[in-house]
Amino acid sequence: MTTLPDREQARTLARQVVEARLAACAQVGAPMESFYRWQGAVEEAHETPLLFKTVPARYAALEAFLQQNHPYALPEIMAVNDVHGSSAYLDWVAQETQS
Repeated sequence: MTTLPDREQARTLARQVVEARLAACAQVGAPMESFYRWQGAVEEAHETPLLFKTVPARYAALEAFLQQNHPYALPEIMAVNDVHGSSAYLDWVAQETQS
């Protein structure tokens, strides 16, 4: 998952990632407020969350793509491993992320 400065940039990045088959699905979330410490100061920003569904074998390529195409100098790139999931859904994710 990552965050983008606005919905349009999140939509663009979501489409690029799915078209590149780095993720089977990308979900653009509702705008949110973020509070964080950056370069010694507490900052506040409106951001749009973006969640990707992919397989472990495609993670490195997805991370590299995000590093190259993300507008932030230090983008949030977080991975959460699935513990349980519908086998049919996980099979679909695997099929859609084959290069």
